[in-house]
Amino acid sequence: MRMSEALRIGLVSVSDRASSGVYEDKGLPALKSWLEEVLQTPFTVVERLIPDEQPLIETTLKALVDEDGCGLVLTTGGTGPAPRDVTPDATLAVADREMPGFGEQMRQISLRFVPTAILSRQVGVIRKQALILNLPGQPKAIKETLEGLRDADGQVVVPGIFAAVPYCLDLIGAAYIETNEHRVKAFRPKK
Repeated sequence: MRMSEALRIGLVSVSDRASSGVYEDKGLPALKSWLEEVLQTPFTVVERLIPDEQPLIETTLKALVDEDGCGLVLTTGGTGPAPRDVTPDATLAVADREMPGFGEQMRQISLRFVPTAILSRQVGVIRKQALILNLPGQPKAIKETLEGLRDADGQVVVPGIFAAVPYCLDLIGAAYIETNEHRVKAFRPKK
């Protein structure tokens, strides 16, 4: 995929309770809203709300990349140490390569707020020409990990992971992404 091809983004919320209607899912709306505010590139979203079942998560991730043509897949939920938290396991199972820096940076950002961030097992991987990222479950934490942290003057003090996403997609041959630089300045090396 290159600039001329449409950007398709898969959004997956993994939650037993939200998928069964016990409570309203907040992850998918938060992700979609954030993307609409930050991306300058036109895109379409393919959404899935599924329970914490590893085979189903694996099947969903494969389908989003292999069949739906998503070059970027963002998951939310299921990244902790509890027995039902299997999103990272499913993500690693469908991966061609792991991108450990994404998980490391997400934990660094979250550690600024809660010491339990070290319990997160979030991962980033590449499958074919797609990047799959496991994000936190709470809308505030989703925004912080994607966008980074700013000081009182609005200067970035801790970069969010999304600054690296456009260049990563360039390198793996996925669709080209431009961002609203006031929210997230995509880093691309000068040629």
